[in-house]
Amino acid sequence: MRRNWWRWGLVLIAVLVVFIPSQLWLKQRITQYKSNYRTPLNPTIMVPGSSASQNRFDALITQLRKETKRTHSVLKVRVAENGRITYTGSIKRGDNQPFIVIAFENNRDGYQNINKQAKWLNLAFKDLVKTYRFNHFSMLGHSNGGLILSVFLEKYLAATPRVTPERLMTIATPYNMESDSTTKQTAILRELIKGRKRLPKKLTVYSVAGTENYSSDGTVPANSVNQGKYVFQNQVAHYTQITVTGDDTTHSDLPQNKQIVLLIRQFLLKETLPSKDRFPVTTQPQSRDASDADLP
Repeated sequence: MRRNWWRWGLVLIAVLVVFIPSQLWLKQRITQYKSNYRTPLNPTIMVPGSSASQNRFDALITQLRKETKRTHSVLKVRVAENGRITYTGSIKRGDNQPFIVIAFENNRDGYQNINKQAKWLNLAFKDLVKTYRFNHFSMLGHSNGGLILSVFLEKYLAATPRVTPERLMTIATPYNMESDSTTKQTAILRELIKGRKRLPKKLTVYSVAGTENYSSDGTVPANSVNQGKYVFQNQVAHYTQITVTGDDTTHSDLPQNKQIVLLIRQFLLKETLPSKDRFPVTTQPQSRDASDADLP
């Protein structure tokens, strides 16, 4: 009888020796698969600037639909001050590159409101990920919308694990608010510089400025836009500054500016454009690296 127990014991030990490592291996493979798997759905999240509603990008979206010959779905999200989220529009079945516009009931300007709006953006973002189950996305922010997205990336994105931002394009984003100074930092710029190490390391950022007179777009100083280099350089995978001049370069016209529409198609939507329309990737005007010692 004892011999039988020994035999059963050896069989049990053999099973455990095989079973436990195989389960650990399977769990590791599943985790690896989840981390490497990219969902077909890859939305572009758009955030308007101060005083703008969820309809701010309508002209831009109309232009993109016309030029890309693709009917991108549009889902509009509005977040109330109490955190209540309302949706209009929808993401159509089979559309893997929809536009999601997120706006706020309190869309006023100012440092404190921008921080509140970033928090509300996070509420909407978590709800979108839960509902639509995407794990990668791109972003477009006009004016203070770029600040809201930047604060969101530093403060809140980490709370939604395994969701990766791939590209961010900011248009006329005043990283130093209304200041034209290259030495004095406003509160929002100091905050973003302080938290920049929390930015996603694989992110690609394009900062686009428009100028009527090479110093301003009529609202935002070019120097304020350029201060974004102290936030992103050496913290993300790639950072590029682009300046657009010519027609339709006033602050409110920039989202539907023809040159910027082409930049959005090339860099955010990853279209292959005719050579005459492409921005020269190999000669992109990279700002010089900004180390901590370079900070004003």
